[in-house]
Amino acid sequence: MILRWASSIFLVIIFFCGLPSLAQNSTPKECLQEARVYLADWPQTDFSKCLIDLTDVISGGPGKDGIPAIDHPVFVPVSEADLAPNAPVIELVIRDRARAYPLEVLIWHEIVNDQFAGTPVAVTYCPLCNAALVFDSRIEGQVMDFGTTGNLRRSDLIMYDRQTESWWQQYTGQAIIGEMAGAQLTLLANALVSWQEFARAWPKGEVLVPADPMFRPYGANPYVGYDASKFPFLYQGSLPEVVPAMERVVVAGDKAWSFSFLKAKKKVRDEGLVITWVPGQASALAARTIDEGTDVGTVRVQTKDGDPVIYKITFAFVVHAFEPDRPIVHED
Repeated sequence: MILRWASSIFLVIIFFCGLPSLAQNSTPKECLQEARVYLADWPQTDFSKCLIDLTDVISGGPGKDGIPAIDHPVFVPVSEADLAPNAPVIELVIRDRARAYPLEVLIWHEIVNDQFAGTPVAVTYCPLCNAALVFDSRIEGQVMDFGTTGNLRRSDLIMYDRQTESWWQQYTGQAIIGEMAGAQLTLLANALVSWQEFARAWPKGEVLVPADPMFRPYGANPYVGYDASKFPFLYQGSLPEVVPAMERVVVAGDKAWSFSFLKAKKKVRDEGLVITWVPGQASALAARTIDEGTDVGTVRVQTKDGDPVIYKITFAFVVHAFEPDRPIVHED
């Protein structure tokens, strides 16, 4: 498929030319010069406010809103949902209410702008990073809603807010370009779990469903075989040395832990955290249909007293790209 073909071409370039180094931040003048290619599509974006080097930004293929965010999400009760037991879903719990956002929907939209239990939230999923993150959409009391820029930085989704058209890095939750540059979204506790686990824990919960089931081939995976590849797609940067680039990791506290290590241990206690791995969740990025994906299991992180902890699940190369000094635990 196209993704595999493009990945092969990119690997050939890397083999002969080497890995590009990550650029340093641009000065305002440099950023404005580099931004000329974006001005036609982004006339409202203040490119003089820039925390990155724009040469570190590349097109992901679709243009602005080419991957359409969901602005009017539709939910059904758990009892009415039709999902495979192993289907991966984002579990969001606020004030003892729970919603599930299936990756078979998010993989085609990447962002859901929602209001849940009195909290405006942006539910996001970057397939190339396998990062499912939920943010409080408020910045200093103003509710922001988000769309996709169509651009990537270090293979991670760059979002934009529709209020100022500032650009935001999905993995960090920080505005990197525009009027809001430097602003930080608050990450909310969430988990990536199997549908069976969510339905068992929250029988009165709600589940996101497509507003139009025919809009996309929901349930299919447009990134077949991606998480089994050796190198991340459209990535510019160095790779971690201690684990494979595409190894799944959980990020919490001051460390990250590889899934292969957690799978072997089943339960790990470290620095006041308890990290568990159980089987039963399919990868969204393996087979042609998500429910046929490799069983990658579900990881949860809690304190030693059983309280929830905010954590991220992603690929090892993402941690290396954005937090190069964070250790990745992969062996005793």
